[in-house]
Amino acid sequence: MDPRCPAAHPDDPTPCGGPVAVTVLDRTNAGADGCEHHAARLLASLQGGRVYALPNAPAGAAIRVFTAADTLRPFCWIDGPRTEACQLSHAENRARHSA
Repeated sequence: MDPRCPAAHPDDPTPCGGPVAVTVLDRTNAGADGCEHHAARLLASLQGGRVYALPNAPAGAAIRVFTAADTLRPFCWIDGPRTEACQLSHAENRARHSA
């Protein structure tokens, strides 16, 4: 098995979706570099996280990660009912509050 990027959660079974392209930082500025796929999944699982493109990243990498994370549920690889706000994506929570 190929090694995965540092942003890949150990319980997330998915493979990397390309080269390491961005850094995801949490509220305390602890961070991990990752492929766009795992970076989006990590960002979706953080409160107050930020994403920055690495110098050699393809154009738009950070925007793609940010946009994808908006629609992903935190820890999206975990099965089970998701009903609480902290278990839903940012997009789902916005939709709930605008209805």
